[in-house]
Amino acid sequence: MNAQNVIDYPNSNTVFMVWNFRADADIQAAFRRVCALMSNLNNSAQVRTATTSSRASVVMGIGFRAWNRLGLPRPLPRELVEFEPVRGQKHTAVATPGDLHFHIRADDKSYCIDMAADIAVVLSLVADCIDEVHGFRYWDGRSILGFVDGTENPNGTDRAFFGIIGDEDESYKGGSYLFIQKYLHDLAAWRALPVEEQEKVFGRSKANDIEMPDDVKPSNSHSALANVGDDLKIVRDNMPFGHMASNEMGTYFIAYASTFSTVTKMLTRMFIGEPEGNYDRILDFSTAKTGALFFCPSIDMLNDFAG
Repeated sequence: MNAQNVIDYPNSNTVFMVWNFRADADIQAAFRRVCALMSNLNNSAQVRTATTSSRASVVMGIGFRAWNRLGLPRPLPRELVEFEPVRGQKHTAVATPGDLHFHIRADDKSYCIDMAADIAVVLSLVADCIDEVHGFRYWDGRSILGFVDGTENPNGTDRAFFGIIGDEDESYKGGSYLFIQKYLHDLAAWRALPVEEQEKVFGRSKANDIEMPDDVKPSNSHSALANVGDDLKIVRDNMPFGHMASNEMGTYFIAYASTFSTVTKMLTRMFIGEPEGNYDRILDFSTAKTGALFFCPSIDMLNDFAG
């Protein structure tokens, strides 16, 4: 099964969109059209960028509620559920609605804008875009907090192993679980911390992205809690975003995985803590405003849905 472009490396620009179908809308025809559009947009992008260094693609994910409403195949992908909040003593990984998610990326932002517009033409009569975030590459792959993001990402063939479903779920081979969270950062509080304290929050050096030794790294640092082991990894494609007028600066966390239980374990360690109460200190400066799970079918399955 051919997978959607879930394991590519981050681009310079992204548009993330979450759409919800209207309750009284006839959604079947629009869904078939948008599934067909995925192939058209990706094929066109490959042709148009064949002689350039720019890369462009779009990945579509389908939420639990939409999967059932659309009458898509049963049994469902094994771990596709409606995401439930993860509540810690101080911080919560909130759950927010989402029927369809689009991850549009390109080195040239023009492709992102055109693809987003084409998707909106198809969906706007039956659905509402409830969230749209424009991400950008910040310096050498850093988050807006100033630290390199995605250091624990798998590389090479490991990206497909951890990011795409294999023989373990034959009916959905080539698919991928997609989890997203939009975080807003308290930059004033963050920048008030000395660099040495910031490094303790991350468990890494800020300038060179070098991980602290285990006997030095704080147990509530981000790298200590978000890393759940070399055998359980996800493919992150996080992007910073910012709105100066509203003072909203943040990180759009996006993870592709062959199993959602890996993400669940990570969220539990971050928000509840290990042990309980020893939560990820980065959450004192980063608030999750959204949280939703989607399933990204293989290209072959999307073509079947398109009819």
